[in-house]
Amino acid sequence: MINLNANVGSILPKTNVDFPGMPKVGDGQQKSGFTDTIKAVEKYISKVDDLQQSSNASVKDLLSGKSEDIASVVSAVAKADMSFKLLVGVRNKLIEAYKQTMNMSV
Repeated sequence: MINLNANVGSILPKTNVDFPGMPKVGDGQQKSGFTDTIKAVEKYISKVDDLQQSSNASVKDLLSGKSEDIASVVSAVAKADMSFKLLVGVRNKLIEAYKQTMNMSV
């Protein structure tokens, strides 16, 4: 499991530069925004996991003979597949953004 509760604030440089329109570091708004983002990501990962679990259960029910509705099984598998592909795409974009941020010169 990935630890999404890393202490990013400890590695960020401490500066006294004020940018117009941006909250100050001491305001707590940046930290709150980051925390909200992490909670949203955790919620989406949980939802994708639930879709994967329900897809697996519907396939097992079809194979065991408990269900004969192939269309619902295919639909559940397709929904789980699309949500997983979206999750991987978002992860790749986040990694790319992180790499670009780390390569920025100060």
